Amino acid sequence: MNDAMMPSLKFKVVIPARLGSTRLPGKVLRELHGRPVIAHVWDAARASGAEQVLIATDDEKVAVAARGFGAEVRMTSSSHNSGTDRVNEVARIEGWADEVIVVNLQGDEPLMPPALLRQAAALLADDPIADLATLAHPLHSVEEFLNPNVVKVVADRRHYALYFSRAPIPWKRDGATRDKPLLPEGLAYRHIGLYAYRSGRLAEFSALPPAPLEDCEALEQLRALANGLRIKLGFTDNPPPRGVDTEEDLAFVSAALSRR
Repeated sequence: MNDAMMPSLKFKVVIPARLGSTRLPGKVLRELHGRPVIAHVWDAARASGAEQVLIATDDEKVAVAARGFGAEVRMTSSSHNSGTDRVNEVARIEGWADEVIVVNLQGDEPLMPPALLRQAAALLADDPIADLATLAHPLHSVEEFLNPNVVKVVADRRHYALYFSRAPIPWKRDGATRDKPLLPEGLAYRHIGLYAYRSGRLAEFSALPPAPLEDCEALEQLRALANGLRIKLGFTDNPPPRGVDTEEDLAFVSAALSRR
């Protein structure tokens, strides 16, 4: 269902923003064109048409900076293991009803296209049996297909996720070898780390213990699949550029913003 058919699409966006980072300490507060990284993420969320955008953090420095550019902030526990748990705490603080759609936008994604947030929310609004929704885009490079930092996803014919992996999936049985891998055109998709949840399912998911597959691949979404939750997959040809994890990423994002 497209936006023209859903003029009343309602959803919230929560941006979990943790100050600590191994590869780029304090990255959400690093400066980009005179503003912190998190401010540009907030801009993208507000441009998506969300009815409310909240920044969730456990650090007062982040809270002060966020309030400084006009954002609503919710202080959360410092004991969370993931952004999902932080988003869930906000949903409980706010008392959102089970059917409220919540989009989790990572605090280090300043170039996230706002339309993708709306697309993820619309996937849930249009599918009453889906528990979560996320996005993917086609892969056209063998190098990306083989890269373990590029998470791949396969889906069934109804576009529910079957599996996520750092391994190259699906693998062509005929013709591909370890030395000469082949890209399965039309079947290879990269997962975009953007999630929409129904608030009630978010609470259920957050309460689940880690699954063995999740621990094996270090992919939190495998906990949902291992416990029978349905993840609806949407597709886009307009994937987000890289997020901010390194100094190189910060320079890339700065240059991309300069071209806008």
